[in-house]
Amino acid sequence: MYSSLASFGLNGIEPYMVSVEVDSRRAMPGFDIVGLPDAAVKESRDRVRSAVQNLGYPTIVSKVVANLAPADTKKQGSFYDLPILLALLVACGYEDLDFKATAVIGEIGLSGEVRGVTGVLPMVLDAGKLGFQRVIIPTQNAAEASVAGGVEIFCAAHAREVVDFLRGKSALPRARDVKSERVPSPLSPLDLADIKGQQEAKRALEVAAAGGHNILLIGPPGTGKSMLAGRLPSILPPMTSQESIEVTKIHSVAGLLPPGVSLLEQRPFRSPHHTVSAASLIGGGPIPRPGDISLAHGGVLFLDELPQFQKNVLEVLRQPLEDGVVSISRVRQRLTYPSRTMLVAAMNPCPCGLFGHPTQQCGCSPLVISRYLGRISGPLLDRIDIQMEVLPVEYNQLTSAGKEESSAQVRSRVSAARKLQVERFAAWGQNIPCNAQIPASLLGKACQMEPGAEKLLKSAYDRMGLSARGYSRILKVARTVADLEAAELIGPEHIAGAIQMRSLDRKYWGG
Repeated sequence: MYSSLASFGLNGIEPYMVSVEVDSRRAMPGFDIVGLPDAAVKESRDRVRSAVQNLGYPTIVSKVVANLAPADTKKQGSFYDLPILLALLVACGYEDLDFKATAVIGEIGLSGEVRGVTGVLPMVLDAGKLGFQRVIIPTQNAAEASVAGGVEIFCAAHAREVVDFLRGKSALPRARDVKSERVPSPLSPLDLADIKGQQEAKRALEVAAAGGHNILLIGPPGTGKSMLAGRLPSILPPMTSQESIEVTKIHSVAGLLPPGVSLLEQRPFRSPHHTVSAASLIGGGPIPRPGDISLAHGGVLFLDELPQFQKNVLEVLRQPLEDGVVSISRVRQRLTYPSRTMLVAAMNPCPCGLFGHPTQQCGCSPLVISRYLGRISGPLLDRIDIQMEVLPVEYNQLTSAGKEESSAQVRSRVSAARKLQVERFAAWGQNIPCNAQIPASLLGKACQMEPGAEKLLKSAYDRMGLSARGYSRILKVARTVADLEAAELIGPEHIAGAIQMRSLDRKYWGG
């Protein structure tokens, strides 16, 4: 006999429908799974065979073939255990189950227990778009699935519950009725008010947050570079509902969604160690998974001690930072992961950290300094909009009793500037969240300048030897500076501020 039902697979974070077909014939007993299965999928036959017996059904004595279509797409993971089991029960004549308009996802244990899998949220969202009326998932994944609309989502803890439900003998709980919680967005315990002085660096951080710009902090050890970077999330605006769903989908696929959590509402902050590999940073590996840059999507990717990262690791960041997606090519598949993140990097100016120090002498030779700074390539620097020097804080600033501006005060200005940007692009029919993502086609329209500003920018372009990318990034930063002041046109003072935030490469790299 033949039986089939629908399930889902993942290509990166993009779901696709998989038709699970099972055929049972009188022949030499065997159990084959075809359709480009990986090792985890092939092992389903042993889990399914044991679960069938432990559920009280007769031993399978027929030739069984399970096909996962489309057959030319590689199948990975344990999503297909439960649908293979259900289709097998029908194909062998053990049960008569109703699979109409139903999709099934889930791993099973040898006893028939249904276990959670990764990536359920994007799969159930796609099921609703494809017109399925109901989706059966593991109870462990109920929280994340509960945010999906357009389809009834039922949860099961054991295969027997699913069989009885599909026979019409009993009901299954709905995902929305399973207790879940959201990760709220409380004020960060880290506050800009904790940092004394560093007004220029704080201003640069505010501009970066308001426009979603990449930023590099360079200066001697102990000046507060890491403290500033760690407080960036505290001044970022809250995520929209769409951003929350995108971030939750990525963490669901990566298996990093906390148990019982339906939706992530905090902007992610990822800070990988400088020993990280290229695959870990941008994604990939034998079983492809999102990397740190994708896990930081919608939030912050912080790279401390930037020159200590391997050069090849830093260079792979160039394309994701520019395009906002990571593309991973394999022989049989091509994966894409979103990577719209703010890159925040911190570094010392030399191995000893004292090059350019106002009071202490650097002990590094010019050759050593050149080699150290040379670990950061020009093309990567070109993708960092703001480059800010962080100098030591003076004693009277450090011991001042004066109150520093809080993160809440800065966040209110950042949120107002982001709102202006969203409204501007929405009026043109564009869904662009911040100035850093202005496409080339809209640059002239979005960044209109006063005559004096245009003259100043032309002078800086010739004097600094800017590339076309450098020109556009200065223009985008100037647009953000103007938005913080609610100015319609970019003025000379806004261009001057943007140039000042990008002129460090002349001091350290001779650019």
